[in-house]
Amino acid sequence: MTAGLGFFVFMSCVSVVHAHPLPAPEGKVMLTVEGDISRTNGNGVARFDRDMLQALPQGTTVTHTPWTAGASHFKGPLLGAIYDAVGARGDSLHVVALNDFAADVPLTEAKEYGVILAMQRDGEPMPVREYGPLFVLYPFDDYPELQTEEVRFRSVWQVARIVVE
Repeated sequence: MTAGLGFFVFMSCVSVVHAHPLPAPEGKVMLTVEGDISRTNGNGVARFDRDMLQALPQGTTVTHTPWTAGASHFKGPLLGAIYDAVGARGDSLHVVALNDFAADVPLTEAKEYGVILAMQRDGEPMPVREYGPLFVLYPFDDYPELQTEEVRFRSVWQVARIVVE
């Protein structure tokens, strides 16, 4: 297959994926994504249950955080994978917690560093009282440049929704 034909086939598949709505969540909704998105499963929003989030490409990191004792093993969907799943077009993710605390995560940073929306800590689901059920997590130990107050501010826990801007 020529490179031109291969690119055409790839782009056709991408267009088909983004043309179809997301499946409806079957379990309790853990995350709602809204804003500049093209794939939805609700009234202009994309809602995800635990199974839907676990079906996305996952990331893992073992890192210390300023809020937890010692290094922990965190796992969850990549923020970039969530962005792709909803056919997002913006360049910033406005992440909002259950208590309405919010911070903006630049898309380029989320993809460059493999930032995850952690759902598990040390193999266990994260309850609300321990930063869950969803926690924006940077791989702090892997990249010293992430150990700044500005980046720590973006590490929203108890995430309820993301607005793509």
